[in-house]
Amino acid sequence: MTLSIFAVPGVGPITNNSDLVSELLQALDASSLELRDGDLVGVTSKVVAKSEGQVVAFDGSEEHKVALIEAESRRVIRRRGPLRITETHHGFVCANAGIDLSNTEEGTAVLLPKDPDRSARRFRAEIRRRVNIDVAVVVTDTFGRVWRQGVTDVAIGCAGIRAILDLRGTRDANGRVLEATEVAIVDEIAGAINLVLGKAAGTPFGIVRGLDPNFFGDGSISSDVVRSANDDLFR
Repeated sequence: MTLSIFAVPGVGPITNNSDLVSELLQALDASSLELRDGDLVGVTSKVVAKSEGQVVAFDGSEEHKVALIEAESRRVIRRRGPLRITETHHGFVCANAGIDLSNTEEGTAVLLPKDPDRSARRFRAEIRRRVNIDVAVVVTDTFGRVWRQGVTDVAIGCAGIRAILDLRGTRDANGRVLEATEVAIVDEIAGAINLVLGKAAGTPFGIVRGLDPNFFGDGSISSDVVRSANDDLFR
């Protein structure tokens, strides 16, 4: 399998009520690029959140930051100085409830989208309605990982792509039956897309071409990827 992954240049500033599908299609056209059936479109959570009005005033104080974090959190798991590791209302475990203070207008903070799976479904459906092309969509965000340094992009919403590739019951190269292998293909895809987007390039859209057709189907981050409390050894 050969993959092609490319960023879509030329996207203008995204604000409240920006039409993300129009922004994508116009940028593709301006760069003589095209969408194809079977492509996957990655879109950063920041532009999804901005377009949905998930931008709030922020006065820069530590007290206000903590108040925002706690309002966006189901629970605070750990505290160390100004850092909070929280579980968001979506069920994501991340630093500071995923609130973003980088690349935002002065005096504002960007919250996570309220329902990233729904955002992905709407984005996908609107592409199909306007240009009659069937794509999958992944909403990406940058998260840290427990016990590992550094951050990577993961999927916080998806549509038209299976979130988990369940290999249980299949056999490995030596013929052994796999008993526990479930691959989070949406997170692998999100990390790959981030390699071409960059953090300061103003490219919120990435296209992945050449994915295995078996990867496509119904998927959800909230129901397929987020662990329930019963399945979580650390709760």
